Amino acid sequence: MLVLVLNSGSSSIKYQVREVADTADTAGDVVTSGLIERIGEVEVPDHQHALDTLKDRLDDELGGRTLDAVGHRVVHGGERFSGPVRITNEITREIERLSPLAPLHNPAAVLGIRAITQTLPDLPQVAVFDTAFHRTLPEYAWRYAVPDSLYTEHGVRRYGFHGTSHDLVTGAAAAFLGIQRSHFAAVVAHLGNGASVTAIRDGVSVDTSMGYTPLEGLVMGTRSGDVDPSVITQLIVRGKYTAEEMDRLLNKESGLKGLAGQSDMRAVDEAAADGDRRAELALEVASYRLAKYIGGYHVAVGGAQAVVFTAGIGENASGFRARVVGLLGAMGVTLDVAANEIRSTDARRISGADSAIPVLVVPTDEERAIAEATAALVRD
Repeated sequence: MLVLVLNSGSSSIKYQVREVADTADTAGDVVTSGLIERIGEVEVPDHQHALDTLKDRLDDELGGRTLDAVGHRVVHGGERFSGPVRITNEITREIERLSPLAPLHNPAAVLGIRAITQTLPDLPQVAVFDTAFHRTLPEYAWRYAVPDSLYTEHGVRRYGFHGTSHDLVTGAAAAFLGIQRSHFAAVVAHLGNGASVTAIRDGVSVDTSMGYTPLEGLVMGTRSGDVDPSVITQLIVRGKYTAEEMDRLLNKESGLKGLAGQSDMRAVDEAAADGDRRAELALEVASYRLAKYIGGYHVAVGGAQAVVFTAGIGENASGFRARVVGLLGAMGVTLDVAANEIRSTDARRISGADSAIPVLVVPTDEERAIAEATAALVRD
């Protein structure tokens, strides 16, 4: 089965075509992939034009083969969606109604869905939600200590994100250690430009660092992570920022960028190595914040059987991993320095032989997970 995986943004569409075996939910080779950028400009005026362009590309790149299904990454599923769903007009409208919870993501996903419906109307479409994996959070973990009306009337609660990645990596880490997933407890850190950490107990999510939006939690490339809400309200009340300006500052100008002047971890790491104090401070703040979450989630899961790093920074930034692991001595965690420096696309252990808890690096592949979920649902 050929599955087109789409990640629709407001000004770009990332795509990948995966071969999924007909006999099992196992994604094989990537047939083709690419990116359509600058949507909204003259050459690509809208998402419909972008999907028409993509169709022409795929006609050439697939060599006459036809697609069997499309899987869409949808960031926010709210409380309605606890797993992948076949897309209908009603489902599309529901995703659109959730846009206030993810104003930068869900509207773009809807545009992608409608463009596919127009361009390839007979193709089955599936929505795979970033939030779905975290629907297993107990209420005491997803509730905020605010008046109940904010939840009942406005949906204010912790939803969590990166669920597709956390789900995939949890299963892979359990398999690597030879532990049945339903008995597996771990702390999984998905570290990219966006970053989140999830507490896994009995193979499911029981707490996660991102909340109502992807802004809460860890220090990220351009996002602040946790910050005292009074900082925001005071600056707005005093007329220093509008709400829109503050939202941009926290989402686009904070995190590593706010502390070090640049958002790319590689650049920050290089600057710190060259003696840049701002870059060094950024790494100290980011690693300390993550170590605190890992320690807290070790308690939340009743004792983690593994600490797992994944995604771009988690898989490749050995120096940052070393900083974080170096702060986990109270948990009895140690690092194998040589193993930590090895670059590989395979799951691997980087903890020392005397480490009380294994530390793993497990590559993620969200496109694969979306392709597998899409194929399984279409077959059913």
